[in-house]
Amino acid sequence: MLNVKTLAAAVALGWAALAGPAQAQDKGTIGIAMPTKSSARWIADGDNIVRVLQAKGYKTDLQYADNDIPNQLAQIENMITKKEKALVIAAIDGTTLSDVLQRAADAGIKVISYDRLIRGSANVDYYATFDNFQVGVLQAGSIEKGLGLKEGKGPFNIELFGGSPDDNNAFFFYDGAMSVLKPYIDSGKLVVQSRQVGMDKVSTLRWEASVAQARMENLLSAFYTRKHVDAVLSPYDGLSIGIVAALKGVGYGSKEMPMPVISGQDAEVPSVKSIVNHEQYSTIFKDTRDLARIAAGMVDAVLSGGQPEINDTKTYNNGVKVVPSYLLKPVAVDLDNWKTALIDTGYYKAEQFK
Repeated sequence: MLNVKTLAAAVALGWAALAGPAQAQDKGTIGIAMPTKSSARWIADGDNIVRVLQAKGYKTDLQYADNDIPNQLAQIENMITKKEKALVIAAIDGTTLSDVLQRAADAGIKVISYDRLIRGSANVDYYATFDNFQVGVLQAGSIEKGLGLKEGKGPFNIELFGGSPDDNNAFFFYDGAMSVLKPYIDSGKLVVQSRQVGMDKVSTLRWEASVAQARMENLLSAFYTRKHVDAVLSPYDGLSIGIVAALKGVGYGSKEMPMPVISGQDAEVPSVKSIVNHEQYSTIFKDTRDLARIAAGMVDAVLSGGQPEINDTKTYNNGVKVVPSYLLKPVAVDLDNWKTALIDTGYYKAEQFK
């Protein structure tokens, strides 16, 4: 028969056994600041990183800012006030966070820059992204393939679109693409009828599809009433959809006026369907499951005193420091490999394209 002390000890041990695993799985809350829900890829990013962090025992505070900079700043400030353990930030404008990140540093909160580099701050601990220069190389490579430029075909008319000028990645995408396209432009195999070259002329603020569509409509009416546009460099699927709409509006997509070779990025469902329908030519697949895994691993490492996984310590200078980074490999997707890249890997279900 148990005496009172023995019984009390047994009860205490029982409660400890019950409480132990729960406490071990409560590592604190991680703030996740995402730019917008208007793009399917950011929704996928948010969902994936929440899932991976929660599997590692963290609580998560996922916030979307509707592409509104003051809103994102307020969200991050609130995360700091709540003393969340670390911040994972995909910035709307990577140049606007210096003051709030100083507050984070003063509170001992680590910061992971997610996909878009945060600029102008020493208080960015690590950066998880894809090889953004290579994204541009692959986009231009798809145009090279679609037009047969390597086989000596041409000349062809091309128009260039860039991403948002407040997104550091947009310049890497453009520079990567131009590393492939510029020699063809210089030799005359590619002709930019509008002569609009350079991010100061071709950028698209906030990556807005409507802005890209309006610009494409203007280009067509100004330079292509008697000429055919053969290719369009588009850095993002959302812009590509707008560009396709502008082209279809003046008769492209018919036998007499075939669609140009149009690039893209993010393998969003509407654009993959557009590829299947022979409208958009290609996109770039960036597996957000892998990006979430890397970013969550960085969080876990910095909070447990470990060393995050990095593979680049030279490329990403944010104006104050070179931010240690992990660069994932992007994959070019077109009509030839979309099922292999997107369905067979489990990223999408086949039913989504029926």
